[in-house]
Amino acid sequence: MTRPQAQAAATAFLSLFSIVGVALYGLPFFYDFFVRDLGWTRAEVTSGNALSKLLVGPVFGFAAGWIVDRFGPRRLMLAGIVMAGGALVGLGAVSTLGFFYVCYVLNALGYVCGGPLPNQVLLSRWFDENRGKAMGFAYLGIGIGGTLVPLVATALTSAYGWRAALQILGVLMIAIALPMAWFVRDQPTFAADAASVGKPDRPDRPAGPDRPAGPALSTILRTPAFYLLLVGSMCSIGAVGGTVQNLKLFLSLDLGLAQMSVAQIQSLVLFSSLIGRVVMGVLADRWPRKRVMLLIYAIVAASIPLLFIADRPWARPLFAVLFGIGLGGDYMIIPLMAADLFGVATLGRLLGIVLTADGVGEAVAPMLVARIRDASGSYAGGFSILIALAAIGALAVALLPSPRFERSRAAQAP
Repeated sequence: MTRPQAQAAATAFLSLFSIVGVALYGLPFFYDFFVRDLGWTRAEVTSGNALSKLLVGPVFGFAAGWIVDRFGPRRLMLAGIVMAGGALVGLGAVSTLGFFYVCYVLNALGYVCGGPLPNQVLLSRWFDENRGKAMGFAYLGIGIGGTLVPLVATALTSAYGWRAALQILGVLMIAIALPMAWFVRDQPTFAADAASVGKPDRPDRPAGPDRPAGPALSTILRTPAFYLLLVGSMCSIGAVGGTVQNLKLFLSLDLGLAQMSVAQIQSLVLFSSLIGRVVMGVLADRWPRKRVMLLIYAIVAASIPLLFIADRPWARPLFAVLFGIGLGGDYMIIPLMAADLFGVATLGRLLGIVLTADGVGEAVAPMLVARIRDASGSYAGGFSILIALAAIGALAVALLPSPRFERSRAAQAP
C-alpha cells in the first residue's frame, strides 16, 4: 500500500467512524431519553430519521453522486462532516419536534455528503485488486465508532446529562474526521499512480483520457441486474435500519433493562460488526461477491427472530453477535457488487441512486415498526416485517447474474 492509498483509507475510516458510527448508530442510544423527558411517542422519535432521509435522500442523493463524479469526493466529505457534527450539537438543545426535524435533516445531509457514498467512491478510485480489504478496513471505523459510542455516551450522560453528551459527541466528530478529509486527494493521477493502484488497463478504472469510459448510466438503468441490486440492498438495509433504530427502545422501555446493560448489548452488536467487516472484506477478495452478499443477507434474516425470545439472557448476546456480523458486511458489500457488475466509471451516480433507495428503506422501516408497536403494544408484528424484508433482499441477490456476464452485456449494449 502506498502512502496516498493509506491516507485515503485512513480518511474513509475516520469519516465513517464519525458520520456513521457515532451519528447514525449513536443517536438511537438517546431515543428513550426523548420519550421519557419530552413525552414523545416511539413513532415520533423514529420519525426524525424517517422524514429526514425521505426528504434528503431523493432530493440530494443523485445530486451528491453527480457532484462526486464531477468534482471528486473530498469537497462533499468536508461539508458532510461539519453538518453531521453540527446536527448532534443542535439535538442536544432540542425541545420541540420542529427543531428536532431540522437537526435530523442536517444530519441526513451530513450522511449523504460525508458518509458511505463519497467514501466508497474514494476507495474505489484508489484501490483496485485489494478493494475489498480497503473497504473492510474503512468500514471498521463504523464498527469501532458504534462500539465506543454507547459506552462513551453512558459515561457522558451520567456526568453531564444527555443533552451535553450529544453536544460533546458532535464536537468530537468534527475534530476527529475533518483534518484527514482536508488533505486527502480525490483520486490518483493516472500516469503517476496507476501502477500502485492496479492494472492500468482494467475496464473498471475511473474514466479518463487513456481509459475506457465503461457502460453509460442510461445503459445500466436498462439492465435487470440493476433493479435486483436495488431491491436486494433496499430490503436488507431496511431490515437492518428497522432493527437498529428500535433496539434501544425495545431493550430499555419494553424489556426494562438498565442503561449500562443496553449499552453493552449495543456495543456488542457494533463490535461484532468489526468481525463481519474484516471477514466479509477478505471473503469479497477471494469468493464471488454475489456469494458473499447472499451470505451477509442470510445472516441478517436469521438473526432478527432471536428478538422474539430476547427476554432470555442467552438470546440477547447471540442476537448481538449474529446481527452484528451481518450488519458489518451489509453496507460494505453494496459498492463492491455494483463495481463488479457495472464498473466504476459512473459509480458515484449509480450509488447515488442505490443509496437513495436504501435510505428510503432505512427511513420507512424503523418508523413503521415503531408505529406498529405504539398501536399494538408489541414489537412482534414489526419484527416479522423486518424478517420478511431481509428474506426478500436475499432472494433478489440470489437472482443476480454473474458480474462478468453483466459487465460484458452492459458494455455491448447500444
